[in-house]
Amino acid sequence: RGFTYDAEHAGRMVAHHYAGRPESRYRYDDTGRVTEQVNPEGLDYRFEYGESRVIITDSLNRREVLYTEGEGGLKRVVKKEHADGSITRSEYDEAGRLKAQTDAAGRRTEYRLHMASGKLTSVILPDGRTVRYGYNSQLQLTSVTYPDGLRSSRKYDRQGRLAEETSRNGNITRWFYDFSRSGLPCAVEDGTGVRRRITRNRYGQLLAFTDCSGYTTRYEYDQYGQQIAVHREEGISTYSSYNPRGQLISRKDAQGRETRYEYSAAGDLTATISPDGKRSATEYDKRGRPVSVTEGGLTRSMGYDAAGRITVLTNENGSQSTFRYDPVDRLTEQRGFDGRTQRYQYDLTGKLTQSEDEGLITLWHYDASDRITRRTVNGEPAEQWQYDDHGWLTEISHLSEGHRVAVHYGYDDKGRLTGERQTVENPETGEMLWEHETGHAYSEQGLATRQEPDGLQPVEWLTYGSGYLAGMKLGGTPLVEYTRDRLHRETARSFGGEAYELATAWNTSGQLRSRHLNLPQLDRDYDWNDNGQLIRISGPQESREYRYSDTGRLTGVHTTAANLDIDIPYATDPAGNRLPDPELHPDSTLTAWPDNRIAEDAHYVYRHDEYGRLAEKTDRIPEGVIRMHDERTHHYHYDSQHRLVFYTRIQHGEPQVESRYLYDPLGRRTGKRVWRRERDLTGWMSLSRKPEVTWYGWDGDRLTTIQTGTTRIQTVYQPGSFTPLLRIETENGEQAKARHRSLAEVLQEDTGVTLPAELAVMLGRLERELRAGAVSAESEAWLAQCGLTAEQMAAQMEDAYIPERRLHLYHCDHRGLPQALITPEGETAWCGEYDEWGNQLNEENPHHLYQPYRLPGQQYDEESGLYYNRHRYYDPLQGRYITQDPIGLKGGINLYTYPLVPIRYTDPLGLERVISVYGPPAPDRAGAETPLVLTDMTGGVTIYYDPETGDSMTFDSSNRIDRRSQRGAGDPYTGEVVGCETNESGISAAYGTTKIYTTDTRARWLHGGGSSLRDPYAPRQGWKPTMGCTRAQNEDVDELCKKVTSWMYSHPGERIRYERFKTR
Repeated sequence: RGFTYDAEHAGRMVAHHYAGRPESRYRYDDTGRVTEQVNPEGLDYRFEYGESRVIITDSLNRREVLYTEGEGGLKRVVKKEHADGSITRSEYDEAGRLKAQTDAAGRRTEYRLHMASGKLTSVILPDGRTVRYGYNSQLQLTSVTYPDGLRSSRKYDRQGRLAEETSRNGNITRWFYDFSRSGLPCAVEDGTGVRRRITRNRYGQLLAFTDCSGYTTRYEYDQYGQQIAVHREEGISTYSSYNPRGQLISRKDAQGRETRYEYSAAGDLTATISPDGKRSATEYDKRGRPVSVTEGGLTRSMGYDAAGRITVLTNENGSQSTFRYDPVDRLTEQRGFDGRTQRYQYDLTGKLTQSEDEGLITLWHYDASDRITRRTVNGEPAEQWQYDDHGWLTEISHLSEGHRVAVHYGYDDKGRLTGERQTVENPETGEMLWEHETGHAYSEQGLATRQEPDGLQPVEWLTYGSGYLAGMKLGGTPLVEYTRDRLHRETARSFGGEAYELATAWNTSGQLRSRHLNLPQLDRDYDWNDNGQLIRISGPQESREYRYSDTGRLTGVHTTAANLDIDIPYATDPAGNRLPDPELHPDSTLTAWPDNRIAEDAHYVYRHDEYGRLAEKTDRIPEGVIRMHDERTHHYHYDSQHRLVFYTRIQHGEPQVESRYLYDPLGRRTGKRVWRRERDLTGWMSLSRKPEVTWYGWDGDRLTTIQTGTTRIQTVYQPGSFTPLLRIETENGEQAKARHRSLAEVLQEDTGVTLPAELAVMLGRLERELRAGAVSAESEAWLAQCGLTAEQMAAQMEDAYIPERRLHLYHCDHRGLPQALITPEGETAWCGEYDEWGNQLNEENPHHLYQPYRLPGQQYDEESGLYYNRHRYYDPLQGRYITQDPIGLKGGINLYTYPLVPIRYTDPLGLERVISVYGPPAPDRAGAETPLVLTDMTGGVTIYYDPETGDSMTFDSSNRIDRRSQRGAGDPYTGEVVGCETNESGISAAYGTTKIYTTDTRARWLHGGGSSLRDPYAPRQGWKPTMGCTRAQNEDVDELCKKVTSWMYSHPGERIRYERFKTR
């Protein structure tokens, strides 16, 4: 960094610049105050000073006014007029400490401070709720009591080091130290009692991490303290090297495959060279903002305004999406590549209050606690949210096709989810048409090891260590067992004793090498190239070889078997839209779909509506073929949330099939009705009067129950994934026999007294424990208080009939797509073969089993040929969705595409791609301890560690804060990681290229900050580090963000722990 000083005024800086960046210049008035800051390629600022105010105007003519009170060191900003005209106010005590803030809506937040120490003792929120903080005599934080009444606490040793922490949900973590002067822990013990050891060098750097099973990951550093090697169990090592500026320039895996990195003089990462020499290049403007990314000859580019806000995004086809903002940098308009325009309005505090989407106007309403309470669309009621006195969500409801559909939630006294119930009511009578409930129970260590599916015996997950999966029980009967290696990866799985045995092997780079069964026809071997791409899957009967473009997209599959040799190409335009196969259609001149809306292919002609939704699909009549007017036309109709609610297929002017779909307020499909064309009693063909009705039950985002007119099919998934593990089928007649009154219902009906909701919940938990034969100490204590015994309550319960059920184990491919259903006797009851995009090629189904699952998160609809994929519908013939991504560009720059490498990535939620974990398709844990991000603010280091896989990273970090102005934001903090955003699509935030959010309301987050831990947006922000953020190198935070994102999408509903602490 270079500085220029005024020759006439000693020490007055008039300019500064970072290497490779333009120079920022300053002008001063006669009193030495800055009057102008000039930032080439960025925002310029003018400063006007009054007696008690400062006016700041930027080069976009946006104006902010700061009003001050006090003198000298006690001068404080008490009022701020923002560029949009809103006003916020701050109040201070006699010592200049912040004691209250009033936001632009007039809502006041109070900060109560300890008179002597100035420590924050409580925060009174605008709605009257309070957060309280407790301290010991050393002024260390010892407790936090949250607005919902839950409490976390901390204990310290004699040296003032953190020794024990109890979280809000009662989980206890303990830290241990080698000797009295050590400031860094040498061991950590989680709530399960499992201890992990940490070994450091004399500089405090991590040398070894030994997990719960005694397996160790080792780290090496060079003379400059840079991490140069990581050695994991099973011989897996990675090696890193750096240039003289400390930038990572090379990383090698255990097989010697090297990825190289290049940088500009400003420290920007300009190129990544893969092991096979392919190059991905990024260009930046003078202020370090990425303006183009080129890979495999395809380029996407971004344009910015002076404030650093992206204004135009150009995709690989050359089409553009544009963006507009309000004076305080909030997005107000987005125009898509296809012209679809969406607009947004906000209230004075920045909450979204209105969104407009091509004529659909949505209003968002909130309560005093900023919790959303209801939405309306074009004046019609949409979803409604209800909360209890703790502030926990208890119900969300809406109308779907006239039916009231609701989701109800139950919690234990620690705030943990214990039950989720979905209900559908008849729109005419109000009677219950469908009800489905799933319960969750936790071990004494806090692990979610017990699941209670609707109408099923409990599912129990057997674990070791901190929650690594060892087995599974259904109603106390062991069904599945696992064996794992020293990295806790699955190496063997058995079902039905020795009837089904699956052996999994891995190569030295940690990639899946083989999966072999005692059913040889399902054996698979896997081969990889130097880029880590899967290039071959071999089985006993056929082999498939895969080709890729320079951008890494799947471009073709070559299948060989005894009497088969087929090559199938997948041609796409630069933006990833399917094109006609050039070999089958040599006369086609089509090279791109500029708006990403495919209008036709070899089979159909497509029409989309103004929202980009597929509205109509008609059989394509090839040239030269005589038109018979018998082509089929498919019609698709949607609700205001772009969910498919009505489908029909027309032929010869008559409907052949119709279907209607119901959804709960979370967008999960809860019901389906299908009418088919059939011959009536008079011989006429018409749609059936009575529809086929199917109901669906959910556990979170996973479909667990399918109820038809004759059968109920329930699915148990591999924990933390969308890979089905067990199929349980029950005939409706057997289900009816199993129905009995609950203990709460027995007591209510026998006494004629309506029990309070909390008592009914307690009785429900007690009944579950009694039927499992294990009454908890908490329930025993509760019964004793009531003067009752477990035996007395057990005598009140009705006998439970266990219905006859058919069990099958799902055998899935490396992605989680079912390939076979196996009986407990080891027989194959069903098997199917699919292509890479989930199209079924062959099926053997001698027992006529209903098996609708396809790629993870997908269910096949026979009436339409589509796959329901949670938030959208997927067309397997096109390998894409029929509607645009609900999360927009966050899910990828093309809003229609399924991952273009479907053998490596999947999209279980219909939102964005997640990587398939080779072997188990997703991490297989049952309530295991989650990964930890740990920041040592004193030592200036941040560590990420995943106890399940041993994956870890360590990097330098910095905490620069002004504690007086940030209400204690610089204090230690314990919470969770909730997500992150990067500039992968060019939609970057203002705090570096990557930002990782935590649950903290005062923005104690992780930001990328460029070379030397600086903020590339400093000229705009004036380099006052935001709140209490931890900053680190962009590339380090970016890599951490990728780990965090991949883990969170593979573990729906779970969070990564975040901890930061001081050692002095």
